[in-house]
Amino acid sequence: MKTVAIIQARMGSTRLPGKVLMDIAGRSMLTWVVSRTRCAATIDEVVVATTESPADDAIVAKCASMDVPVFRGSEDDVLDRYHKAAEAFEADTVVRITSDCPLIDPEVIDRVVAAFTNNPVDYACNTLARCYPRGLDVEVFSRAALKEAWHRADLPHDRVHVTPYIHGNPQRFKLRSVPCEDDHSDLRWTVDTAEDLEAVRGIAEAFGGRADFGWRDALEVVRRNPHLADINRSVRQKALEEG
Repeated sequence: MKTVAIIQARMGSTRLPGKVLMDIAGRSMLTWVVSRTRCAATIDEVVVATTESPADDAIVAKCASMDVPVFRGSEDDVLDRYHKAAEAFEADTVVRITSDCPLIDPEVIDRVVAAFTNNPVDYACNTLARCYPRGLDVEVFSRAALKEAWHRADLPHDRVHVTPYIHGNPQRFKLRSVPCEDDHSDLRWTVDTAEDLEAVRGIAEAFGGRADFGWRDALEVVRRNPHLADINRSVRQKALEEG
């Protein structure tokens, strides 16, 4: 059984264009995501799924420098891109990671993958009951569930966001939620705006260039420096329907 982490990435962000290659403490955001995902013990292969747009040639070049394989597919139909990437890399289990989560934690990835593997489910995630800081999001699902969603999903936001059809149909798919012990959902470590980028840079810079810290280490930095949580506290997460 092959477990593949597919990291979706593109240059065309609506609120912060080019964010995936912006610098965070000396590394591009995409480098952070790839390197931290690669540290997960449960992952057999890490793939970046980008688009066929010429603007994303820069992502392909960055991936080449990191020796990470790339799949190029539809810019707007991300579900189709994921499905075809999973087929191309012969994934039995797919781990969905997004490229705007530079503080993604390999231990969190392993925890969600274990919940999927050790239970008879089609889908497991740590976002159904959100309590981790936003930006540690991990979704794990079977290629069979992905294929069924690819066949059946017809609403635009189902195609853009990959998994809403799966977790929105609990009568069709077996779901498992993987919450953490405490509620830290008020913290925002994803990067969608300039304020988000400033906040994450502040956390990363507190470790002096190291990238081997865990999310609880980052949490302690924020506790000691509460202004890092205030920087982007007013940023509103876009609704699924907004793309």
